[in-house]
Amino acid sequence: MFENMDFGKMGEMLRKAQEEAKKLQDESAGKEFTAKSGGGLLKVTGNGKGEIIDIDIDDSLMEDKDALQILLISAINDLLQMIEEDKKNAAAQMLGGLGAFTGKF
Repeated sequence: MFENMDFGKMGEMLRKAQEEAKKLQDESAGKEFTAKSGGGLLKVTGNGKGEIIDIDIDDSLMEDKDALQILLISAINDLLQMIEEDKKNAAAQMLGGLGAFTGKF
């Protein structure tokens, strides 16, 4: 079963995969995503790490606490979904890139 495997090539393939994963992780962490709700009256910005880095609330929302809470929850949930989709796309890209490393061992 293992007689035709070149373990040196396999180690190189794993090293390249790790490098690619680190590169994609660094790129993702540097991205910013912004979700809006209430027609743009509320904006939430986060980074690829899933950290919220800014919230912009229009002054008109300051009088209606319930509406503000609903719009904030909506924007945060949309932002988290954007970040999760980006992570999935990065993972798919990395796995697709592994095809370039595969072949006969």
